[in-house]
Amino acid sequence: MEKKLSHIDEAGNASMVDVSNKSTTVRTATASGVVRFPEWVYSQLAEDNFLGKKGSIIQTAVIAGIQGVKKTAELIPLCHQLNLSKVNIEITPNENCLKILCEVKCTERTGVEMEALTGVSVSALTIYDMCKALSQDIKIEAIQLEKKTGGKNDFNR
Repeated sequence: MEKKLSHIDEAGNASMVDVSNKSTTVRTATASGVVRFPEWVYSQLAEDNFLGKKGSIIQTAVIAGIQGVKKTAELIPLCHQLNLSKVNIEITPNENCLKILCEVKCTERTGVEMEALTGVSVSALTIYDMCKALSQDIKIEAIQLEKKTGGKNDFNR
């Protein structure tokens, strides 16, 4: 089977994929990412239970990530608007970092990989925004798809 870009038509123009003939199935995707801090910044954040002047860093990032998932079709030009069934974002403190995991589920004709990746990205950007007063040497790393199910091809990293 020849692989080709799905959002480019025969003339080389951007094109939204026609999913009208695809089967509606349960689709899931999980993405992950990391926000890495200088050691002294992480220590200060952990000492303060990840509470900043703007409130709970982790809970604010979870809510922002959920909003990001819901806005994916507005942010990524060729994404389909989807009726989401579930969005779950977990942000876990680790060694000088916060690990982000975003799970998205729907029953649709196309997958939710972009939604899961957007959820992680927006959560990470929110963490950066809430912590940048301490340091700009905060790194957003390793945003990637971990797993997807429900389409032609399942994926598991």
